[in-house]
Amino acid sequence: MANKNKSVSSKDKPQKGKDGKPKKDKKPTTEKKEVDVMINEENATKIIQNSKVITVHDLARQTNVKISTANAFLMKSYKNGAVKRVGGFSGHHIYVPVSQ
Repeated sequence: MANKNKSVSSKDKPQKGKDGKPKKDKKPTTEKKEVDVMINEENATKIIQNSKVITVHDLARQTNVKISTANAFLMKSYKNGAVKRVGGFSGHHIYVPVSQ
C-alpha cells in the first residue's frame, strides 16, 4: 500500500476550496428579529376578530411576540369563550373567533 502522508511543504500551504479560493472560516451573522414577551391584548383581540381562522403561529407573527406568549393568550381566550377550537391536533390547534 502507498503511503498517503503529505509532504511538509503541502501541509504549510493554505487550504483551498474546489474553485481555488481560500476557504472562509466564519459565516456572516444575520440580524435577529426583535420579539416581545408581553402581548398587546387590544391588538391581539382585533387580529383574532378580523380573521376567519387563527393559529398560534399566525398570532405570534402578526403581534410580534413569542409563540409561547401567543399560545398563553389563545388559551386564555379559549377558556373565556372568545375563541373556539375547530381543528388541529397535538398542540397545533386552529381557532375561530366566536361571533357576538
